[in-house]
Amino acid sequence: MASLIVIVAMFALLWLLLIRPQRAKQQQQQHMLQSVDVGDEILTSGGIIAVVRGVDDEANELHVEIAPGIEVRMDRRAVGAIVTKDEADEGDADEAAESVDLNENEESVNPSDAEPAAEAVEQNRR
Repeated sequence: MASLIVIVAMFALLWLLLIRPQRAKQQQQQHMLQSVDVGDEILTSGGIIAVVRGVDDEANELHVEIAPGIEVRMDRRAVGAIVTKDEADEGDADEAAESVDLNENEESVNPSDAEPAAEAVEQNRR
């Protein structure tokens, strides 16, 4: 009788630690897949970032644009995550800030100015 109680307790512990969290994760993934809509930016399980251009519920497919003018069909199950608009905006803002910093530090270089400098470096090496 005591061994039966131990077996039941082990099964309950297994259910609490392994099965229950896995079910919750599956339900969350299923909900995320069903909430994909036109205009969403997604990350595929293959690592491609794309924008959803169409949804075919009957075939369980998405029509996504992976580059300007390049649209592909993909299975809905290949969606790894929906990129939130906040993450996309932050990334764009970071890229814009970097490009502004780079442009401020750029100086126009005349190719004829570079030749004497290269000759001076070469003379210093000798």
